[in-house]
Amino acid sequence: MAMTSRERWLALLAGEKPDRIPTDYQAVGEVTERLLRDLRCADFGELREKLHIDGRDAVGAPATVHHHPDDAEADIWGLRHTTVKYGEGEYSEFASHPLAGARTAEDIHAFKWPNPDDHDFEAMKEQVRNIRGDRPVLCGGYEPFLLYCAMRGMEQAMMDLLVEPQIVEAALGRIFDYYYRLNMRMWEIGKGRIDLTYVAEDLGSQTGLLMGLEPIRRFILPNQKKMADLARRFGIHIMYHTDGAARDVLPDLIRITGIEILNPVQWRCAGMDREGLVRDFGDKIIFHGAVDNQQTLAFGSPADVRREVLDNIRIFAWPARWICAPCHNLQTVSPTENIVAMYETIYENGRL
Repeated sequence: MAMTSRERWLALLAGEKPDRIPTDYQAVGEVTERLLRDLRCADFGELREKLHIDGRDAVGAPATVHHHPDDAEADIWGLRHTTVKYGEGEYSEFASHPLAGARTAEDIHAFKWPNPDDHDFEAMKEQVRNIRGDRPVLCGGYEPFLLYCAMRGMEQAMMDLLVEPQIVEAALGRIFDYYYRLNMRMWEIGKGRIDLTYVAEDLGSQTGLLMGLEPIRRFILPNQKKMADLARRFGIHIMYHTDGAARDVLPDLIRITGIEILNPVQWRCAGMDREGLVRDFGDKIIFHGAVDNQQTLAFGSPADVRREVLDNIRIFAWPARWICAPCHNLQTVSPTENIVAMYETIYENGRL
């Protein structure tokens, strides 16, 4: 009997062999809209069925406050956004850095931080009641340094790690407190129904880590561990996102944070060769992604995509564990036929 999507994911997390390699989906909105048109699907649910996508469902408590009290044009973190258009789509960039002028930890604490109580927890209870149970359910997230960089400005944030550690610790502490309290409330509501949470930090560039291991161990990992430990108290598994060449930090993420799924496996980045990752970490974590969307999906042919998926099936062969997905959000430059080729190839060849 065929497994449900949720059963496939949970089998991998339990170290057991599913009936076939699970799949996942991540894309910018313009790609999803195009796929719906091109494949004549009425909605995303039909698209997932057509492409045999085992992707996650998500629940969460909607925000009831959307703007900072001191700036009606900013979000709850005091960040203003601007829309940048490119070709067929658009994306949002930060247009302000509300903590740029902070000089001391006292300045950080004086900022009006958002309140985790400003969410509609009754609405989330209704979401939980409506969980179908056939797909893995994700709830909550935590990516503090990315938010710190937005609030402080990227260049200043990176300098702070060396020259203003008290400011970094104060701000990351406030961000942690917010997400810890919010996630705890949501996980209490969804106890027993939530399978995954997303802990993340973009630690890698194309060629190496964006910062040294020492600041990662001082500023990033301790609170990640606390958040992951909280999730584990509710029986929730840890899906971890870091872009790029993150090979050098993986032992810490596994040992300290306790990650279980690594996303997105950008295997063309330095040190991220798939064979080496399987050799060194294949008995410890699940690999998620690994179908390259910087070159193969974007600029290759359907035959190139099929070849890469088949390579991944060989490299991540059981007992290594792999979830087939693009190595990051599908972008508008990836043709529909390449995306279809990825999902058709794994469905036809991914039986275990």
